[in-house]
Amino acid sequence: MGTNVNLDGIGRRKNAHVIVCGNEKGGSGKTTTSMHIVVALLKTGYKVATVDLDMRQRSLTRYVENRKNWARSAGLDLEHSNHFSFERSALDSANESESEDFASFAGVLAEVERDHDFVVIDTPGSDNYIMRLAHSMADTLITPLNDSFVDFDVLGKVDPKTNEICEISHYASMVREARRQRRNADSGVLDWIVVRNRLSTLSSRNQINLLNSIKELSVRLGFRVADGISERVIFREFFPMGLTALDELDHDTLGTKPTLSHLAARQEIRQLLSALRLPIDERGRRRAAARRVWLESSKNPVRMPDIFAN
Repeated sequence: MGTNVNLDGIGRRKNAHVIVCGNEKGGSGKTTTSMHIVVALLKTGYKVATVDLDMRQRSLTRYVENRKNWARSAGLDLEHSNHFSFERSALDSANESESEDFASFAGVLAEVERDHDFVVIDTPGSDNYIMRLAHSMADTLITPLNDSFVDFDVLGKVDPKTNEICEISHYASMVREARRQRRNADSGVLDWIVVRNRLSTLSSRNQINLLNSIKELSVRLGFRVADGISERVIFREFFPMGLTALDELDHDTLGTKPTLSHLAARQEIRQLLSALRLPIDERGRRRAAARRVWLESSKNPVRMPDIFAN
C-alpha cells in the first residue's frame, strides 16, 4: 500500500537522539536491552523518554511500572524515564486506524523531542505500520538477536549445505529501505547494530557457522555486530522489580544478597553500551546534531511507498 505521509512536525527534532529496539521476532530481548540502555542514560544524567509501541504485550510499560512500584515499596531512589504507551486504535478502517496511530506517535515525539536528550522506543515483535514508522525515525537502531539460526532467519536465509546466505529476509529488507529513505530525505546515517543475545559459554561448530553468517551479512547490509547478554536467570528476575544490572545491587535494592552472576551481568551490559557508541560524550553529541536535519530541508510531505508497503 503506497501511503503519502506528511512527517512535518515529527521529523524536526532539535535535541532528542532516537534509539529504536526492533526485531520482528519476539523473545529476542528487546525490552531487556531497551531498559538497560534507558537506565544507563539516566544514570549518566540525561533526560530520557521511553515509548512502548507494542500495544499488545506492553512489556516495556510493565517494566517501567514495576520499577516505580518497587522504588515506592522498598523506599528506593531509582531513576525513571518519562514514559509513553499507546492503545490499539478502535477504528475499523485500516487507513483511519493508521492515521490515528500516526497522530498519536507524532504527538508524543512533538512533546518530548525538544526537552529530552534521548527517546528510546521498544517496538512490537511483528511487522506493522507503526513499527515501520519508528524504524524510519531512528538515529540508532538496535536489533537484539538470539544466537541461533532460528532467530537469524529474520535477517537472512542460509543454504543448509554451504551455509552461504542465499536471500535477505523481510525484516532486513525493511530496515535497508528505511535507511535509504532517511538518506534520501536528509543524508542522515541510521546506525544499525545487531546485538547477539543469549550467548552460549561453550563454543560449537553451529555457533561458529552462525557467527560467520552474521559477519557476512553485516558486510552486505552495513550493520555492526555487538555481544549482548547471556542466558542468565537474573535478567528475568530483574523484571518484577523493574531493576537492571546497572542499579545498586545490594540487599536493600534486591531484597537478597547479590551474587557473582549479578556482577557478571553488569559487566556484560557495560561492554554492550560501549559497543553501541551512543552520543553520550561531546564528540558524539556533535555527530548526532549533524544528523538532526531530518526533514528540515523540506517542508513538503515525503512519499514513502516502500516503507509502508504490504
